Amino acid sequence: MESAASRSFLKGHAGPVIALAVVAILAIAFPAYRWFLLISVAIGCLVAVILWLWHKLHPLEEKDVENKRPLGLG
Repeated sequence: MESAASRSFLKGHAGPVIALAVVAILAIAFPAYRWFLLISVAIGCLVAVILWLWHKLHPLEEKDVENKRPLGLG
């Protein structure tokens, strides 16, 4: 089991910063990773734009939500 001190290191901004550093190092060291990252980011942006447009053109309405209080509270 991990100690609290080792897990607290990855809380906050340290985790994403380390992940970005690893990605940057791989992109610099290996040219094939650049293409993979470029294609992955492009696909992610395309999916994000499609989902944004879909929800902009088809907004969620009150009648679309069936059970507003699933536990029957309130």
